Amino acid sequence: MITYFTDGSCSPNPGPGGFAVIKNDAPAIVGHELNSTNIRMEGLAMIAALTDANGDECQIFSDSEFWINVVTKWSPSWEANGWKKKNGEIKNLDIVVELCGLYKESNAKLTWVRGHNGNNNNELADVWANKAREEKLTGYIEEGI
Repeated sequence: MITYFTDGSCSPNPGPGGFAVIKNDAPAIVGHELNSTNIRMEGLAMIAALTDANGDECQIFSDSEFWINVVTKWSPSWEANGWKKKNGEIKNLDIVVELCGLYKESNAKLTWVRGHNGNNNNELADVWANKAREEKLTGYIEEGI
C-alpha cells in the first residue's frame, strides 16, 4: 500500500501558496499558485496524491480536517443537491468537485493527523509545501522539478 502525507502553505493567507506530497517517506510532488489560500493548497495536495495513486490502494494522511470532512461527510449531500448547500455557495468548488470525483474512484483511506505535532512525514510535507511556495516549484521531485 502507498502512504502519502499532504500539506499546503500560504503566506500571507491569501497570497502565494504551495503544496507538497510525501510518498512512502520521501518528497514526491510539489505545486504552487501565485494567488491562493491555505485551504486551496491543502486540497490541491490531496488531489495530487490521489492522481498519483491512480487507483492503487493508498492511505493519505492530512492535517486538514476540513478537506477530510468535505470528502467523507459533506460532499455527498452537496452533490445530490447539484453542488449547492443550503446556506450559501461552496467555496473552492473546482477543487471540491475534482477531489471528490477522484476519491470516489480511488482505493484510498483518508486519515487526519494533528499538524506540527512531531510526525516526521507531516513535518516534511510542511517543509516542502513552504519550499514550493517560496521557490514556485511544480512537478514531481524525483524527476527533477
